[in-house]
Amino acid sequence: MSEFTVKDRGTRMSFDSGMVRSPSEGRTNFTLIRSGPMYVRWAEHLTKGAALYGADNWLLAAGWDEHDRFRESAARHFEQWLAGMRDEDHAAAVFFNINGVEYTLTQLEDLVDDVSNR
Repeated sequence: MSEFTVKDRGTRMSFDSGMVRSPSEGRTNFTLIRSGPMYVRWAEHLTKGAALYGADNWLLAAGWDEHDRFRESAARHFEQWLAGMRDEDHAAAVFFNINGVEYTLTQLEDLVDDVSNR
């Protein structure tokens, strides 16, 4: 038997079919990120980057140097996006780099309690 359990929130909702489930109120609805163009553009950006650098290469980031490189790149792409430049998908690059910054912070959180103290 698996070590996993099914969490019970104590409330139920019934469907006309007879199916019963826990309600979704208070839970993150991940399908909402698919609205608008950025979900697809971010995926396309990651796909193009994987062809150049290898799939999930950015997940090797583990230190302040990588953190700072992501921040620098995010700022540059944001300025290029603000300027209306269309030579690259700068908006998707901003998403990618902010995600990279946040990822490196999760890798570094044992080393620092506040980025501003660095």
